Amino acid sequence: MEAIVECYSGYTYAQEPRAFTWRGSRHRVTEVIAAWREPSGPCFIVRANDDRRYELRYNQPSDGWEIRDLTGLDKEVEITMSTVATRERVAERVRSVPPSGIRKFFDILATMKDIISLGIGEPDFVTPEPIIRAGIRSLEKGKTGYTSNSGILELRQLLSRHLEQLYGVQYDPETEILITVGVSEALHLAMLTVVEPGDEVIVPEPCFVAYKPSVVFAGGTPVAIPTYVENDFQVTAEEIEVAITPRTKALLIGYPNNPTGAVMSRERLLEVAAVAERHDLIVMSDEIYDRLVYGVEHTCFASLPGMRERTIHLSGFSKDYAMTGWRIGYACGPADLIAGMRKIHQYIIMSAPTTGQMAAIEALKSGEEHVQRMVAEYDRRRRVIVDGLRAAGLPCFEPRGAFYAFPDIRSTGLTSEEFSEKLLFEEKVAVVPGSAFGQCGEGFVRCAYAASLEDIEEALRRITRFVKRYGG
Repeated sequence: MEAIVECYSGYTYAQEPRAFTWRGSRHRVTEVIAAWREPSGPCFIVRANDDRRYELRYNQPSDGWEIRDLTGLDKEVEITMSTVATRERVAERVRSVPPSGIRKFFDILATMKDIISLGIGEPDFVTPEPIIRAGIRSLEKGKTGYTSNSGILELRQLLSRHLEQLYGVQYDPETEILITVGVSEALHLAMLTVVEPGDEVIVPEPCFVAYKPSVVFAGGTPVAIPTYVENDFQVTAEEIEVAITPRTKALLIGYPNNPTGAVMSRERLLEVAAVAERHDLIVMSDEIYDRLVYGVEHTCFASLPGMRERTIHLSGFSKDYAMTGWRIGYACGPADLIAGMRKIHQYIIMSAPTTGQMAAIEALKSGEEHVQRMVAEYDRRRRVIVDGLRAAGLPCFEPRGAFYAFPDIRSTGLTSEEFSEKLLFEEKVAVVPGSAFGQCGEGFVRCAYAASLEDIEEALRRITRFVKRYGG
């Protein structure tokens, strides 16, 4: 049995150990004698109900615990045989990927009351009523079987018209569009299709937490390049060019950006496109937040001159239509790349949820007014949260897309993880440390304004109080 430590916030967040199971026995913690933090994670010396002292060490990269009995004769660190066996049985490419930096906040929120959450990147709107009714009708009509591997043809046809109307880019519904289980599956399929073992994929940071792991799981090597607040977190062609080596196969970009809210200008995207063409790179463009932009226009990367044939366009219905739980995403691109993705998809998934696809059809038919209403409300909240963070003493560049603000918290003297943890436990406001999205996110935190205006205003009052306390 592996070493398990039960903490205040569950099994996956190293905070306030309450009990632990080691060598087949469960021990209750009666006293935390000491607590400190090392680069690998938090450590504790505790007294258990058998009146013995134990050292508990959490290793964040491997998401595991190491335990030793300090009152025993052997003072060396003892790692349980089950933990060793587990490490040997799990593939290195999986073990090398640390747990999501966001996950522990989900664990915490599940155990605490009266929390104002600015941490979860999910619309607080309910899926619009016509879309819900369409899903229900499909069930009532008995549409509960598989669909085509590629997805319902009507949905692909509607998507083709939708993208042509919005961005002027055309895709063949039969061969160039694939419906997936959320955009997350589409991203994973794209990586498995394109990346050979040892290939490098350039990934600008800060970025969504799944980007680099998706490269690793495909056997590739992610090459992170930082973006900076001074550039409004827009990646530059020069930074990409410097990172290119003979092993570089692809570029993965995500704009509007999670976590920063940055939007790439058409001019900069054209410069990036020129680099991609010059070095024959495949571009995977995650545009899941494409409709959530404020005061600017979104540029679809595949619509740029010469980019359609080297771009896999990734998107979905989760954010624009408040359909996260329906799990409908899609990928569009050249027929050969989509065929490769479809081959993997048919073996591991078969087809995306039928009910979700029927709801997505209705979203494309009648959802536009609901999208515009939600965008207007997000924009109102965006202005409130940015102004409030600045007034609290936290510099914050103006996000132009998605539903995230990314304030600079360095004036408090706290790391992004310390800031997030202390704010949660002292003021009951949940944000996500910027370090969860890459090293260059350190010194910032992500605040999602996918929350009610009332909650945002109360959270700002608490953040203001917190920042004053820490000298920000």
